[in-house]
Amino acid sequence: MSQTPDPHAFTPPPPGTFLGHPRALWNLFGTEFWERFMYYGMRAILAVHVAAAFFAHMGDQAAAEASKTYGGYTAMVYMTGILGGYVADRILGYQRSIMLGGVLMAIGMFMLMAPDLTTFLLGLAVVVVGNGLFKPNISTMVGKLYAPGDARRDSGFTIFYMGINAGALIAPIVCGSWVGATYGYRWGFFTAGMGMLLGLVVFQIFKHWLGHVGKAPADRDGPKSMLQVLIGGAVLVVPVYFLLSESDALGVLLIVMMLGLVGYFIWSGIHSREREQLHRYIAMLILFAANILFWALFEQAGSSLNFLARDFVQMPTVFGHELHFTIFQAVNPIFIIVLAPVFAAMWPALDRARLNPSIPRKFGYGLIGAAVGFYVLVFAIQHFVDANGKISWAWLALTYLIHTMGELCLSPIGLAMVTKLARPQETGLAMGGWFLSIAMANFVAGRIAAIATAGGHGEAAGSLEQYAEVFSQLFWIGIVIAAVYFLAAPLINRLMHGVK
Repeated sequence: MSQTPDPHAFTPPPPGTFLGHPRALWNLFGTEFWERFMYYGMRAILAVHVAAAFFAHMGDQAAAEASKTYGGYTAMVYMTGILGGYVADRILGYQRSIMLGGVLMAIGMFMLMAPDLTTFLLGLAVVVVGNGLFKPNISTMVGKLYAPGDARRDSGFTIFYMGINAGALIAPIVCGSWVGATYGYRWGFFTAGMGMLLGLVVFQIFKHWLGHVGKAPADRDGPKSMLQVLIGGAVLVVPVYFLLSESDALGVLLIVMMLGLVGYFIWSGIHSREREQLHRYIAMLILFAANILFWALFEQAGSSLNFLARDFVQMPTVFGHELHFTIFQAVNPIFIIVLAPVFAAMWPALDRARLNPSIPRKFGYGLIGAAVGFYVLVFAIQHFVDANGKISWAWLALTYLIHTMGELCLSPIGLAMVTKLARPQETGLAMGGWFLSIAMANFVAGRIAAIATAGGHGEAAGSLEQYAEVFSQLFWIGIVIAAVYFLAAPLINRLMHGVK
């Protein structure tokens, strides 16, 4: 009797490599480039547009309210990833999930040009649903290009991460500092939507490089499953719209989903009857907690740090023209592109010298980077405010540099970690869980930004003193939690059972 082939067994992509990696990696690189162009292009202008277009009547509280909307949206973008991972695993396949998600995101971007808040929030809801289908699944497909134990996997994810940041570099300059600043932020959203359409074109042109990687099984490859997911997505837009309007309810839902995620993976580990798998899921969940804290600090970039740049940073002048503050949204990607090859080469070199930090310690270094970056701003505010009440752009650039170094210690390592620790049939769901942890982080980040920009303890709304107080607290929280992960690293490593 012949055995039924395992649909989750490793299936190599078609033969052919470029720079030592499967050609399919470069298709996913290019597709992700344009999707991130869309996301970071709109992210660079989202909070400031919402504050000016919909909350200007609230005066000093406009930035705080816009920060809550921003945090709610970025949380929802990542929260729906867990559903998208399930859809790709069980219903649609990865390739079709990416295509459908990209189309929905482009439609949502064009809806953001609307002048009324209701249509704008509906547009955000459509983007959220589309991103849930797209984002976790393209990351999962990168992992599926490499056989278990393939030493190229970590460097492949780092290369993929460069694609993310190449798009993120160009997007704020084009959508924010050029189109948005010149023609209005609504046209910045339009430009971002066109970028997403270009990404879909790239994916289709080079799809043959993927072969069977990410394709749905034959019994799920027809139009019926696509129609089912499309109807489900349309229905999901309604509760997403409600949660964008009611951020407190969103916070409760995120907590419930995180607890459900923890419960599911513990159950799955027990159900697998493999003690090692249970331990690996426990280790994965512990690292998810570090991921939440890191991104809650890092994601101040699009909200409180963006408002800080607008109001209290002396922008540089180039050829007699003062740069627009949204240009700072491109600083992190610049550093990523410069430093990612360095880090990609550094980890194997350290491994050969037997000095490569374990995954938990890399997460600890990431948290230190996030914390120290905020101390730089506290130091600048306390000692280097000029006569105009502003700090030099160099201090904010230095913060982004330190944050980027922390990011490279944690984020690409975390993506690879998920694909290593999860069972093959649950990699999409586990990647969705990774993005759910980032969703929780973004929600918390929005609340932190609202505190930083709203004022408190007698300080004026969005004052430098208020920024310094909040950033100082973030520094100490980050340092303390990083120390905990350094101390717990040996225990977490034992739970991972040899995964490095």
